[in-house]
Amino acid sequence: MSYLLTNASALTALQNLTMTQSSLSNTQSQLSTGLAIQNASDNSSYWSIAQTMTSDNGALGAVSSALKTSASMLDTFNSAIKLSISVVNLIKNDLVAAQNPGANLTQIQSDIAAQQNALLQIAGGAAFNGQNWLNGTINGVTNSSLSGSTQLSLVGSYTNSGGVNAISIQTSTVNLFTNGVGASTVATASGGILAAAQTASGVTACGAILGASSFNVTTSSVGTQLQAMLSAANLTITALENAATTVGSAQEQVTTQQTFVSTMQNNLSNGVASLVQADMNQVSTRLQALQTQQQLGVQSLSIANQSSQMILRLFQ
Repeated sequence: MSYLLTNASALTALQNLTMTQSSLSNTQSQLSTGLAIQNASDNSSYWSIAQTMTSDNGALGAVSSALKTSASMLDTFNSAIKLSISVVNLIKNDLVAAQNPGANLTQIQSDIAAQQNALLQIAGGAAFNGQNWLNGTINGVTNSSLSGSTQLSLVGSYTNSGGVNAISIQTSTVNLFTNGVGASTVATASGGILAAAQTASGVTACGAILGASSFNVTTSSVGTQLQAMLSAANLTITALENAATTVGSAQEQVTTQQTFVSTMQNNLSNGVASLVQADMNQVSTRLQALQTQQQLGVQSLSIANQSSQMILRLFQ
């Protein structure tokens, strides 16, 4: 049955065409943005979860950058400590040679002085981004000005509920000396592993590698004094090895956290993708189907509109 004022077939065809065009517009938007859920109105639950995960991923990116900085800084300190061990071993060799009868103590002391200056330069030059834990400089301030607080925290990881988790390190265990730029010469260095007296049980104190009372074989030629220096040098090497272990442990933690943070970033990125990103294979297939439906809808509407023209022919 046909009506003059109402074309039911055309209205149905128009409704179907409108729905098809709406779906087509949504699919084209997904294809251009790559997102199946672009706003909270699309799916409030998934959108909210994705926003939280994206925020966490951004925080982990900052953690990753901090860990890279920490890794480079610790590499600097570790290299300087290992080189310091090599230099102290040279001083140890000189102390052994000084105990040989007829040894030229003046020449030996000259070599020891050269090695002492090398240690001063190594520790003073091991600076990274305003940090030099080896000479007691933290954030540009010498350790003696930090109210005795020597434990620092390196950014380790981040969780949305717990915030930042830190890697702690006791800088007093790695200080080669503690008065920073105040140690302009071997004699002015003080504190730390190199400038504090290293004395074994039952051995008379004999000074330190650096400092005002640093080793001098020309004024301490008595065998027992030289032996005490040698004992102190061995204790210094042990302390340096412990310092290297402290830094190495922190390096291992940083490396572990870098791996963990990288894995978490990948997991969060994949999680966000599964929640809000569109499956492009599915979207492209749907687009072709909707384009075909649109063409058929236009043709269907055109056919439905022709029924009105047929009624006019009855009056001709």
